[in-house]
Amino acid sequence: MVIITTHKGSDFDALASLIAASVLYPGAKAVLPTSINANLKAFLSIHKDLFDFYSPRDITLEHVKTLVVVDTHSWNRLEGVEKLRGRQDLEIIVWDHHSEGDIKADLQNIRETGATVTMLVKEIEKQRKLITPIQATLFLMGLYEDTGNLTFPSTLAEDAYAAGFLLDRKADLHILSTFLRQAYGKKQKDILFHMIQKAERKEVSGFSISVSKVNIDGRIQNLAMVLQMYREIVNVDAAFGIFKDVERNRCMVIGRSKIDEINIGLLMRSIGGGGHPGAGSALLKAANPDTIEEMLIELIAGNQHSSVMLSDIMSYPVVSVDENTMVEEVAMILRDMGCTGVPVVDKDEHIVGVVSRRDFKKVRKANHMQSPIKAFMSRKVVTISHDKSAIEAAKLMIKHDIGRIPVMKDDKIIGIITRSDAMMYFYDLLPD
Repeated sequence: MVIITTHKGSDFDALASLIAASVLYPGAKAVLPTSINANLKAFLSIHKDLFDFYSPRDITLEHVKTLVVVDTHSWNRLEGVEKLRGRQDLEIIVWDHHSEGDIKADLQNIRETGATVTMLVKEIEKQRKLITPIQATLFLMGLYEDTGNLTFPSTLAEDAYAAGFLLDRKADLHILSTFLRQAYGKKQKDILFHMIQKAERKEVSGFSISVSKVNIDGRIQNLAMVLQMYREIVNVDAAFGIFKDVERNRCMVIGRSKIDEINIGLLMRSIGGGGHPGAGSALLKAANPDTIEEMLIELIAGNQHSSVMLSDIMSYPVVSVDENTMVEEVAMILRDMGCTGVPVVDKDEHIVGVVSRRDFKKVRKANHMQSPIKAFMSRKVVTISHDKSAIEAAKLMIKHDIGRIPVMKDDKIIGIITRSDAMMYFYDLLPD
């Protein structure tokens, strides 16, 4: 069996690429994730019967011999195919316009075009495959959505050529205007008004930046459109919206850029999301908006690189303290070392906690200074493997709102990475 699938939270480019790939791979089963965006859901409520696709639960993975992935090449963005990962007898084919991903394919069609469907349409034309007017309309919707009607900086000449080809194949612009029209109601207006009232501009590495932090109640549609309008009104090179859903304790981070020097897709991938040079987003759980803002600014200042390994920049050897060391002695160690925290280990040198200056706020009585540090240390220890990157450490710091992470190898502490260590790497990449 051959299956074609795409990313969760599917948009029009994802569905268009899915159906276009089914034209190129006749007999393959197109598998659409259950999670799709609002505009696409409205379109499918009327047009669903015109396209032949399956749900992930309809597929028997043991029968799959070839996996075709479109509009992504990241395993964690797929739905219902986790068991295929690592199968040696599986052929994998990728069609994607994103540069970052971890799927190792036998055949990779990866190029930074404005939309993934552009590449597939080019191949359809090359193979002289026939497409229906509704297919042409869907393909054009995917192309227009991902290129902002051919206006985004990431748009290439081949995107415009593909649009012309699809119009020649009777793509219906009236359907496009109906289903690509984004809702802009009272909630969106109120959020935009609040953002403009609180707007601040920053100069970072010669670029004008604005970061807006807003608390929201529940899911609100079309925040990306609100952020785009905000960037245009504030008139900055790049704008970021950090929308905190208080009830669900998570932050939606959305970015928009009008210049090539600030690659929003790369920035969002650095904090666990994705996107394109001009637009992108990330969803972070239990994250502090202020910390996210600091990280975005530091990433822009640091030229957005993330390839360094922790073993290159971590501090070592690590000064640690035994769990039975008195609080007073630990305080003296921190003062003498000029640091803000250290790992705490047991008699076998296994890490059992971390103590930082914030933990000393728990020390309220004089006799507490003669207590063992294990009474006040933080026991929820976040660690990271030595073979991870600096940006992965930074993502953990954002998620857990911590300033230092022990670096581990074979269950032993071999170093420690601080927020300052990670950021020094980014600053060192700046040109002289």
